[in-house]
Amino acid sequence: MTIQKAVIFDMDGVIIDSENLWKKAEKEVFTSLGVNVTHEDSELTKSMTTFEVTKFWFDKFPWEDKSTDIVEHMVISRVIELIDTEDCKINGIKEFIERLKAKNYKIGLATNSPYKIIPKVLQKFDIQHLFDTVSSAEFEDNGKPAPAIYLTTAEKLNVTTNNCIAIEDSYSGMLAAKNAGMTVVAFTNGNKDLDFEIADYKIDAFDHFNIDIFN
Repeated sequence: MTIQKAVIFDMDGVIIDSENLWKKAEKEVFTSLGVNVTHEDSELTKSMTTFEVTKFWFDKFPWEDKSTDIVEHMVISRVIELIDTEDCKINGIKEFIERLKAKNYKIGLATNSPYKIIPKVLQKFDIQHLFDTVSSAEFEDNGKPAPAIYLTTAEKLNVTTNNCIAIEDSYSGMLAAKNAGMTVVAFTNGNKDLDFEIADYKIDAFDHFNIDIFN
């Protein structure tokens, strides 16, 4: 009997080059509320969920008149607008997923981003039909680095975690996948500062990676 295997992708930084979109949206929204958005603090919030980011800034610079829920949705709406207008493509991602599908891997998505952003990203790059399931940490008690989002995605795919490969661009994401019992792939996208010691494999560019290594 053939053992079913899956590849589960992080979204931000793996499917879409979105770090600058989030930074821009957060700076615009939080600054408009009187928050002093510094580069140092922004680095601390990079791997947080939008709920956690909003709470982080509210705790430092409490604003009035708007709930944190409303502010969080302001950030999300702005990111969705920017996805439409900005160049945020990661080269080779569609062809890479197509090659995995041709090898009969199930394909999943596990992201800390809010669920409503996922269809926008997948539609932009015409890859929605390639995914068997998508998951957002919005519906988990804890986002990455907690393993919950990966455990949920593996269960939805009906693939055991030891037969799942997770592709991540951040240490917290790699830690989440590793703690879920998955094979971890670090996608560096040329980032030499990424700590990928816990990764089992490393991908610098999707269009130059031999997927047969996974077998």
